[in-house]
Amino acid sequence: MTTTRKKLEGNGLWESSRMMLPEHKETIIRRQLEEGRRERPILDPQEMELIESALAESFHEHHQVTVRLFDEYGNTELVGIVVLIHTFRREIKLSITEEEWHWIKIDDIVSAR
Repeated sequence: MTTTRKKLEGNGLWESSRMMLPEHKETIIRRQLEEGRRERPILDPQEMELIESALAESFHEHHQVTVRLFDEYGNTELVGIVVLIHTFRREIKLSITEEEWHWIKIDDIVSAR
């Protein structure tokens, strides 16, 4: 009798019969992700020149460079040395350690120092 009484108290009856369809769950998750989404910044030519200059200096002088990469939900930073530049594909190979490296599209870089 106590379990029946408990189900009828407050919102107990509704809570015990609640169900969520997978489609509803997917919609809720997608909506939450889209709320935190950001637009890609448009860099002026002078800023692009500064970025390309920092990348070239890292490549020629073997200096570390910090690149900030655009992401829809938050920028990420990588620190390393540019070991290869593909101008045609507009990509760089950034060496983080001797064993770790990343190919990065130049268009994804929002700043370099």
